[in-house]
Amino acid sequence: MTTKLRNLFAIGASAMLLAACQGQDASDTGSTPADDNATPDTEETAEFKLGMVTDEGGVDDRSFNQSAWEGMQAWADENGYGADAVDYFQSNDAQDFVPNLNQAIQADFDIIYGVGFQLAEAVEDVANSNPNQHFGIIDSVVEADNVISLNFRDNEAAYLVGVAAAHTTETNKVGFIGGIAGPVIDKFEAGFVEGVKSVDENIEVEVRYAESFSDAAIGQQIAAGMYSAGADIIYHASGAVGNGVFTEAADLMESGSDRQLWVIGVDRDQEELGEYSGGNLTLTSSLKGVGAAIQLASNEARDEGFQGGENLIYGLAEDGVGVTEGNMSEEAWTAVQEAMESIISGDIEVSETPGE
Repeated sequence: MTTKLRNLFAIGASAMLLAACQGQDASDTGSTPADDNATPDTEETAEFKLGMVTDEGGVDDRSFNQSAWEGMQAWADENGYGADAVDYFQSNDAQDFVPNLNQAIQADFDIIYGVGFQLAEAVEDVANSNPNQHFGIIDSVVEADNVISLNFRDNEAAYLVGVAAAHTTETNKVGFIGGIAGPVIDKFEAGFVEGVKSVDENIEVEVRYAESFSDAAIGQQIAAGMYSAGADIIYHASGAVGNGVFTEAADLMESGSDRQLWVIGVDRDQEELGEYSGGNLTLTSSLKGVGAAIQLASNEARDEGFQGGENLIYGLAEDGVGVTEGNMSEEAWTAVQEAMESIISGDIEVSETPGE
């Protein structure tokens, strides 16, 4: 296992929000959308092509999958390639993973990325059957010579937003909503709870799991229960489920909530999701340089050769994860920066497993 690359967010700064105007889902048997988008004469025909298979949250989840897709689009743009340089295959559920990976192989991509730990088994199986095709897996490790693994110390960023929550809560009760329990989301939960408790052991943290990364209605239902029980801040690590958390918080604020409610976003800056008529309720967002990591790994593969079998890990020290200042108070932001420095220096070691 190796730790590589700095300044992921600087590299990925140009990965601005781009319309998800391309890609296929598992039910699409027609031509790829790229065929229907004429490439301007000023763009090069790509000699190196990237594909991705989403997890069940979809490419427009405003979170994890979208970050990966924006990074790939930015990569094509920055290299002067046309729209045919990148494409995605959308999975509606886990049964779509293998068919989408096989469909991507037929499209002749240089690297095919499986976005999310849920695709690990499918990527491993398909990679073993196609040793000449290069793959990438996000948030898991597949030990194969034709697979590169990209992983993140999400627990470090989660610790920081936990510090922010503890310095902001007025009810001394906050919530965490995870998508599907497992080693990856465990890191978010562990870091968040540890960050909160580092400030005040007496703050109550309610933890719930949606068992989904796509069902916004479940996210809204869980959030309603948490806010009703007294929580004033909820951190979600749940993909598109989190859209429901933002909806519930905004609805309550629009209805005249007797206290300020906040949501903490995940993976990308989700401040736009917190807009309501009275202001913005996104306290901060934990950031994950998924798109930038894909860009860097792809450039290295194109220019220096594919680094198959490697596991690249990005944390605060590598600028692979981070937080936004968002709507934090000056006190909270100062505390977050101090905690960040302590993690990078090694004075704070953040747990990866809840209850450690």
